Amino acid sequence: MGAVGDFPLPSARPFRYLSPMTAITEAAPAKLNLYLHVLGRRADGYHELDSLVAFADVGDRLTVSPAHDGPHLAIAGPFAAPLLAEDPAGNLVTRAAAALAERLGRAPAVRIDLEKNLPVASGIGGGSADAAACLRALARLWGVPADAPELSEIGGRLGADVPVCLAGRPAYFGGIGDRLDPAPALPETHIVLVNPGVPVPTPAVFKARQGGFSAPARFAESPATAAELAARLAGRRNDLTAPALTVAPVVATVLEALAATPGCLLPRLSGSGATCFALYATAAEAQTAAERLMRPGWWVTAARLTA
Repeated sequence: MGAVGDFPLPSARPFRYLSPMTAITEAAPAKLNLYLHVLGRRADGYHELDSLVAFADVGDRLTVSPAHDGPHLAIAGPFAAPLLAEDPAGNLVTRAAAALAERLGRAPAVRIDLEKNLPVASGIGGGSADAAACLRALARLWGVPADAPELSEIGGRLGADVPVCLAGRPAYFGGIGDRLDPAPALPETHIVLVNPGVPVPTPAVFKARQGGFSAPARFAESPATAAELAARLAGRRNDLTAPALTVAPVVATVLEALAATPGCLLPRLSGSGATCFALYATAAEAQTAAERLMRPGWWVTAARLTA
């Protein structure tokens, strides 16, 4: 498998001079683990993983703009409250800005506006996707090539999911996130995302995990349809589902509700949860399912996997 540095990041864009008033906006899409196998545990306590990661066309939005000093982080949106209660210096976005500025030998004089549309601690890479979006936006603002190795190096230090979110397209995720390989092309696939409003800390899920380990389960051929993709994934698992159920039993209710919707091809937990998703062949099926799944306190949205 290739190292993160070998995985092709988005190709370098031509850069132009940016005026002092320029603002750069980047999307921070939701990350989905289409399958996730835990392969073993290392001596340092971290787990080796094998996962097919894809992204949805819904997520957070992040804008950076020049400032006299900084980094200054402003957070708004439906899921801003938990982050506003925390020290902004510890936010992955602020840390990403400070780390890139230090690496470039410049002051982190920027304002960062984060529109938080994704639930926090929900297994869909929200914080990691935000940090990756920040790195991409600052690279554009500061004239750094999009494929510069500094970006993936900093991303890897910030968190296991940041490098794959930095790449922003389907990939096989290996090791502890330090090994990425291109995934086969995915067919047009529509999805519904459901979060029951319960934050699930990843360390608690791994602590609750019991039993043996799984084998890698990668496939090289590109599924032709959403149904074929679902059939491939049905022979694989998310090994964190059982421990996630001990931390948040409501996950079982969500998976059962998804499975009962017409047109559902496959329901699954993403990452360590509590967000679950289901695959559908058409946008109409996904939208109808989303409407039927609305519950008080649940976050529900229809979306589409991106290429």
